[in-house]
Amino acid sequence: MKKIVIALCLALAAVGTSTMSGQFKVNLKKVAQGGAKAVQALTLSDEQMADYCKESVEWMDKNNPVAPADSPYAQRLARLTEGITDADGIPLNFKVYDVIDVNAFACPDGSVRVFSSLMDIMTDDELMGIIGHEIGHVIKRHSKNAFKNELMTGALKDAIASTGGKAAALTESQLGTLGTALIGAKYSQKQEKEADNCGYDFLVAHGRNPWGMVMAFEKFQSMEGGDNAKTTYFTKMFSSHPETKSRIEAMTARCQKDGIERPTAE
Repeated sequence: MKKIVIALCLALAAVGTSTMSGQFKVNLKKVAQGGAKAVQALTLSDEQMADYCKESVEWMDKNNPVAPADSPYAQRLARLTEGITDADGIPLNFKVYDVIDVNAFACPDGSVRVFSSLMDIMTDDELMGIIGHEIGHVIKRHSKNAFKNELMTGALKDAIASTGGKAAALTESQLGTLGTALIGAKYSQKQEKEADNCGYDFLVAHGRNPWGMVMAFEKFQSMEGGDNAKTTYFTKMFSSHPETKSRIEAMTARCQKDGIERPTAE
């Protein structure tokens, strides 16, 4: 039986009900006072933002059940990502959260976290397709911009302002809020398509089959409308059925144009 996730519980206590289901619960709402005040003209260096991101990732890793190196999940992920060490100069690191939610995310610092239940339903190619897409968001700096926006306009705005833009010490609740921003970041359809194409290029450059992205999207599409309360990755990535279809068609066309053979189902 999978362990119950305890991460972000303090954030939940602070901000109320979660919009995501399953063991890995995070709240996507802003703290009320954060949205009520005018955004101040603050500056935050890349180094300071990197420190916040690093601290947030370390907190999540500490407060969630990370699959040990000798677990089948961790060994599978290590095998699939062997030789993939950086993305556009950003060093990558990979870990598995042993939870029942179907999800994955990548942070601006190159930390990629895959949930074990996502691994349970995905073939190797499909899983790499999802990882490639998430890394696409990192390469295109989508995740960095989303994280910075959370720092500058969300619950940490006042903490940063009080230190004149310098990195402020984070409370447990604030770390939980930042964890929410990292995990639950939602992107525009334009950004999702950019991540698709960037992820495609990344997979090809590292000798992985980009058809895996198409196959993963198709699998999620087939689950649409069913009992997918725990499939948080689907709701995060696909806002509408027509867009899912068009993204599948676009990636299929690229694979066919490049003469890449679609792998057989495992």
